[in-house]
Amino acid sequence: MGMLLELKNLRAGYGQTLVLHGLDLELERGQMISILGRNGVGKTTLLRAIVGAIPLQQGEILFNGFSIRDMQMHKRAHQGIAYVPQGRDIFPSLSVLDNLKAAAFGTKRSDWREAIDGLLSEFPMLREKADERGDSLSGGQQQILALARALITRPSLLLLDEPSEGIQPSIVDQIAETVRKMNEREGIAVIVVEQNLEFVARMGAHCRLVDKGRVVFDCDPEQIINDADLQRQYLGV
Repeated sequence: MGMLLELKNLRAGYGQTLVLHGLDLELERGQMISILGRNGVGKTTLLRAIVGAIPLQQGEILFNGFSIRDMQMHKRAHQGIAYVPQGRDIFPSLSVLDNLKAAAFGTKRSDWREAIDGLLSEFPMLREKADERGDSLSGGQQQILALARALITRPSLLLLDEPSEGIQPSIVDQIAETVRKMNEREGIAVIVVEQNLEFVARMGAHCRLVDKGRVVFDCDPEQIINDADLQRQYLGV
């Protein structure tokens, strides 16, 4: 498949506080991985470093073989990196349809109308709620809208930060199934930060366990689901 993303010796944090301590990670085109670990070990910081929301103190980020270390966030997005952060980051005062239009316009796609219609077919709930404000949706519905906004950019890499948090199980299952289908059908690579092991298993995402700002263990989701010692050691379960 070829390498899509290479993170080499990443050191990053906030102010004087270092959170990533020489983290290394590789992701092939079309691969799905999950980032697991206790709170505070650097999972969200890792995603924010990839998208350029925080600067690196040290290290290198290669995307499609080229350095993006000093590239601005919006330029990384144009390169094909889409990010759905915690909190979903939708426009609360805009309608569902206008949220999608805003994301589509930003891509400068000539086929944006077809792209929106395709996503409304993929997510019938969004079609039903098309004229309703973003802040009128439930948490799960907002998460689906945020996911649709990311997918409309046709990314080659999708970053998801705890997409199942605080969401009803039926929508959690829908999100997992949709991401898995998009990965298989469109070849979109995925990095998902999660605490929900069942969600990770349903997606079929290989696991990377993070501790103290480094990737310390690789495993399949079934391995950690069935290993209470691993859960205690790295997840605090």
